[in-house]
Amino acid sequence: MSSPIVARTRAELAAARAKLDGTVGVVMTMGALHEGHDALIRAAQARAEHVLVTIFVNPLQFGPNEDYERYPRPYDDDLGRLSGLGVDVVFAPSVDVMYPGYPEAAPQVRVNPGPRAEILEGASRPGFFHGVLTVVMKLLQLTRPDLTFFGEKDFQQLALIRQMVADLDVPVEIVGVPTEREGDGLAKSSRNTYLSAAGRAGALALSAALRAGAEAASRGVGPDATLEAALETFRGTASESPERVDLDYLVLTAPDLGPAPQTGPARLLVAAWIGRDADAGRPGTRLIDNGPVTLA
Repeated sequence: MSSPIVARTRAELAAARAKLDGTVGVVMTMGALHEGHDALIRAAQARAEHVLVTIFVNPLQFGPNEDYERYPRPYDDDLGRLSGLGVDVVFAPSVDVMYPGYPEAAPQVRVNPGPRAEILEGASRPGFFHGVLTVVMKLLQLTRPDLTFFGEKDFQQLALIRQMVADLDVPVEIVGVPTEREGDGLAKSSRNTYLSAAGRAGALALSAALRAGAEAASRGVGPDATLEAALETFRGTASESPERVDLDYLVLTAPDLGPAPQTGPARLLVAAWIGRDADAGRPGTRLIDNGPVTLA
């Protein structure tokens, strides 16, 4: 299997993109690739004639106390993985290529993601989705895909990207891909590498809560009892963890992040800190997860 074309500059990307005849699917990543990214690439290969993967750790979406500097960047491993998957092009720009003159000349115009970016992840990480949607829009403009693929694990992000593309008439199809999980239910994430063995056990509280909520919903107990079942399971699992687990949020919404319906499709979304201890100077690891429920 041949190695992908690697583009590091805008000119190199334009030259590589010009060689791709037929439909192009783009998978946007921040590197530290795992099986969840593999699933996105396989989904793209099933729908498009060519697949282009971007690797860029976007500083605009990290807050001042977040993990931008320690975010894993195993570029050589990532490139080897993409070669084995048969990707056509890899775009791996530097920060200066994406944002010339950064940080002194940070982008003055950014995408406003709207009111549903102020809840959940947006409430915990102010400005986060301004950074996410700005880089997604830039990468869409640079790569010009027919389709682009995002994991449902970042469900709020997926919903906001769909809204942006619809509202701004961007000519691309957004495809959501179901979350890849470990055998014990933990959602695959690049941040899982931060977890200790004890922390990994505590992290199972997130997926356990989602399963409990989905099971309760299927019994027809209604939205309030569905959420309570998920919360009870989260608290019970977290209390048994050898590592501290702090809930950030656990909510039940409509699929578009609006208020949960009384019946029909809905979504449970959860975020928690694993191993955070301010007194001991441990920042902990923040994980998110979500899953579909059907309110009977």
